[in-house]
Amino acid sequence: MKTATTIYSAGDHQWLAVTRDPQRPDYLIDTNEYLVSHGEAAILCDPGGMEIFPAVFSAISEHVDPRNIQHIFASHQDPDIVSSLALWLEFNPRLKCYLSWLWASFVPHFGGDRETFIPIPDAGMKIPLGNASLEAVPAHFLHSSGNFHLYDAQARILFSGDVGAALLPPDEDDLIVKNFDTHIRHAEAFHRRWMGSDRAKRDWCERAAAMQIDMLCPQHGAIYQGEDVRRFIEWFHDLEVGQLRV
Repeated sequence: MKTATTIYSAGDHQWLAVTRDPQRPDYLIDTNEYLVSHGEAAILCDPGGMEIFPAVFSAISEHVDPRNIQHIFASHQDPDIVSSLALWLEFNPRLKCYLSWLWASFVPHFGGDRETFIPIPDAGMKIPLGNASLEAVPAHFLHSSGNFHLYDAQARILFSGDVGAALLPPDEDDLIVKNFDTHIRHAEAFHRRWMGSDRAKRDWCERAAAMQIDMLCPQHGAIYQGEDVRRFIEWFHDLEVGQLRV
């Protein structure tokens, strides 16, 4: 069963992390989902696959009225990112989904129609949330050719999709990275294979290094916090990616 944990709260601004499920079948990759709320407006980041919709919905409902979710943010097109879209739309047909313009004619195969989707241009855009706003930050080719991360400047949190992801063994299930050197071993093979462009990686690292980030929240694995954010950016910058040795 998935559980939701508050990772940031300041006044009426709150982040929930819906974290890993130890009871999931071992043939499914584990995922994190994140909900950002400001007052009574909320956006759900990468809501996950259709098979985990009941668990995600239940975990969120313990903390937030799911009727407050007005938007979905899809970092890219993968089924573990957004194949639950049709079920969320069944709950609330008025939901809007922000995603790269590149996938606006592909993701509707999971559900929704032309009015459901708000295409994000390649350069990114501001996303309003109540009286606040978030920012869709370009992360193209990491790993998807149309890829965005979501930045909350007030909370200084970057939701980073597959960047920072780690495939953790069952006995390492901490929400926050506790030992960077131990943790990063579970991220290396994933990043070497799934990150397709060294140039795109360097561009992202330069952009991220210039941002104020207290938490870097990937879709798989644990959250990087404080000094470990800088350590990850430096590690990723120096990592050789986009090359497969066979």
